[in-house]
Formats: sequence, C-alpha cells, structure tokens
Amino acid sequence: MRHNLAEIEVETGGTRIRVVREHAPAAGPAPRVESGAATASPAQSASTPAVESTAHLVPVEAPMVGTFYRAPKPDAPPFVNEGDVVKEGQVLCIVEAMKLMNEIEAKAAGRIVKILVENGQPVEFGQSLFLLEPLR
Repeated sequence: MRHNLAEIEVETGGTRIRVVREHAPAAGPAPRVESGAATASPAQSASTPAVESTAHLVPVEAPMVGTFYRAPKPDAPPFVNEGDVVKEGQVLCIVEAMKLMNEIEAKAAGRIVKILVENGQPVEFGQSLFLLEPLR
C-alpha cells in the first residue's frame, strides 16, 4: 500500500476529482494524523479514539476501477444510507466500469456506519467505499 490517502481533491476547468482512501484495520496513526492535521490542531489526540472506534468496522472495497453510484438511476433513491441495516448479499451501490454497471453487494450483514465516497466519483481498485459494522 503505497498510497494511504485520507482525502485529495483537485478541481480544474470545471472538473472536480475527489479520492478518499481509508483502510480502517490497516490504517496506522500516521495517515490519520496527516488527515487530522489539515482540519484540527490536536490531531494526535483526535486520531487515537478514531482508530479504536473503527477497529471493529469492516470496509466494503471497490473490486475494480470505475465510477461509484449510490442509486440505480439518477432520479432513484440510493441503495443504502448511513445507519441502514443491510443483509448479506444486499446491493449497496454500483461501480460503472467500461459502460458495465457492476452491483456491489454486502459481504456480511451489518449496519452502514459511513459512506466514504460521493455519488458519481471515480474509485480505485481496493478503495474503501463503505464502513460496515457487522451484526453480532
């Protein structure tokens, strides 16, 4: 893992690209400190509870490079929202790759804690899309 980005956003000529990469279990304090340093001065104290509180969360990762969509159509409601309880195999989003719409399903039952990507944004292979709290 060469790029442990917390977030990067580039805008030029009316085109905006935003990339967020978070690996909850694998992310050490260093990447979180970089992210926290940009938003708050006490980054070290803020990052420690975040690591502890997200350690049990399971990331749902993009299986391919493509464009992330939260809904099946632009005018349709999203597949899931933060706080929703999902079943194993339930469709969470779509990643469009080479004009093919690929449904991304939950690998386990749980609650969607965080949606890490905005609708219509490009995603990379292995990029975390959601954080899921498994049902016990």
